[in-house]
Amino acid sequence: MALEGAWNFRDLGGYAAAGGRRVLWRRLFRADGLDRLTPTDRETLTHLGVRTVVDLRTTDEVARGAVDGLRGAFRWHHLPMLDVLPPREDFEDWVVSRYVAEEYLSMLDEAPASVAAFLRLLTDDHDIYPVVFHCFAGKDRTGVLSAVVLGLLGVSDEDIAGDYALSRLAMTSLLEWLRAAYGEEGREEIEARAPAIASAEPATMTIFLERFRALHGSFDDFAGEIGVPEAPSRLRELLLEP
Repeated sequence: MALEGAWNFRDLGGYAAAGGRRVLWRRLFRADGLDRLTPTDRETLTHLGVRTVVDLRTTDEVARGAVDGLRGAFRWHHLPMLDVLPPREDFEDWVVSRYVAEEYLSMLDEAPASVAAFLRLLTDDHDIYPVVFHCFAGKDRTGVLSAVVLGLLGVSDEDIAGDYALSRLAMTSLLEWLRAAYGEEGREEIEARAPAIASAEPATMTIFLERFRALHGSFDDFAGEIGVPEAPSRLRELLLEP
């Protein structure tokens, strides 16, 4: 969806899911950094009916971002998926699918409370919808939670991987914005990060899903492990077409 300050904002609706049903449109959105939204963008979210924003970024990222406008306009929840961002020396590895998939698994292992809180949020209160959840690029942390939600809804691995890979289309625009925003002073840092930001290979998500099941069994099993066994049935009730 075209916005002025975010380039990876999209609807998770439409995918074929459990029982021959489809994921409802205009219920759940994924996005990159909403702290960059313009006033016009916020109006667009309001027209979409968005009620709730879930910020998956670190505490430091939130402290640096302009989130007061979001807090005032929407129900805002901070559920960090990481304590700190990966160090610069790891950037080169973030283009290797197997490495990235293992990092995604580590996110789930290190932030079970945030994942469980996110699923409770989606299942406890029907009035929170539509919901948008986001991180900085809308690709990694957001991609992991998207995979969990779509997996719980019974969406196929192929579609989950395809949805993940759609982020590649937005990363060019995000990098253009970063280069303009940071100028010459920040060029070295941005170029060091650029390959990792741009990479969103379907193979990464495919490997993640394979390793996820080897470690946790099914998505339903995982929901039980983190203390939300009711999540699969409730999500299907709330997010799938009748």
